[in-house]
Amino acid sequence: MLPKLIPSLVKRQAPSKAMIYFSPILAIFLTLFSSVFLFLIMGVSPLSALYAFFIEPISTIYGLTELAVKATPLILIGVALSLGFRAGVWNIGAEGQLILGGICGGATALFFYEKTGFYIVPLILIAGVVGGMLWAGIVAFLRTKFNANEILTSLMLSYVASLLLNLLVHGVLKDPDGYNFPESRLFDDSALLPILLDETRLHIGFIIALFAVGIGWILLSRTLLGYQIKVTGDAPDAGKHAGFNQSKIIWTTLLISGGVAGLAGAIEVSGPIGQLLPTISPGYGFTAIIVAYVGRLHPVGVLFAALLLALTYLGGETAQINLNLPIAVTGVFQGLLLFFLLASDVLIHYSVQFGKKEVLV
Repeated sequence: MLPKLIPSLVKRQAPSKAMIYFSPILAIFLTLFSSVFLFLIMGVSPLSALYAFFIEPISTIYGLTELAVKATPLILIGVALSLGFRAGVWNIGAEGQLILGGICGGATALFFYEKTGFYIVPLILIAGVVGGMLWAGIVAFLRTKFNANEILTSLMLSYVASLLLNLLVHGVLKDPDGYNFPESRLFDDSALLPILLDETRLHIGFIIALFAVGIGWILLSRTLLGYQIKVTGDAPDAGKHAGFNQSKIIWTTLLISGGVAGLAGAIEVSGPIGQLLPTISPGYGFTAIIVAYVGRLHPVGVLFAALLLALTYLGGETAQINLNLPIAVTGVFQGLLLFFLLASDVLIHYSVQFGKKEVLV
């Protein structure tokens, strides 16, 4: 007779600090491991596919700069969403706030068409921030006034924003000389973000994103607002007892996340895109949710997580060109990463133990 060892989950006396930081690494490993079987099913060499996804895109200076371009909106939105998630405010509509920021920033650029001045780019960025804040403000108002679930309202508003963008580029913002294509004029050079490295698309928006990481870290660790955010999220009853205004926290975190997402949208349209199109984001606002969680809701962790997720976008494009793989593989990678991260996070509160539960005859 042989004993059969049955694994079981046993609740820890206290959350494991080691697993808080190790679970994202475990999730990444499991994602890569499972992707091997995915590529085998698709009839592609796993080594060739993994090389195309994670090595080839950053094997040149230009590739590294493209990684930074892709990571810029993810860093910005990921840092901003982390603040709200820390407070228990679930803004799932950063995609819509990004789009509204792009619309407002793009409309500002078109308003100053054929004009020059150092003030144009700052006005575009400010317009993007205002647009994102207004869109997030709707969510905050509905949550604080009518206790409407911010997950649903923010998500639904994302689709409204996408349809609004589509309407505008087919209508009042359409290029009159564009042969009826649904797109705006190309922005003047004065409305484009300064390039940091010649012969690349790396723009000043990446520097802004790095500043956002620093500001986010200072806000969370060195300010009263950051303390209130953490207490409200970890122990809401204690926050109420301490006199923290929950409505203020909701408004503040939503306006910050909306404004920063709007800034990311303005950066996209005045940076790598250079005009308004029916689609100005491949889903950065939704991917940033994964970024925030892989980064453990910490600004510095978000920076590294954003670079990793940005690499999946570049890798998906490379694999599509070189291996004829569908671009949807990028979404599969991101979905697997989130799935395994949520699964691995169970080990923060539970440990796996093996015991003799059955006897095989």
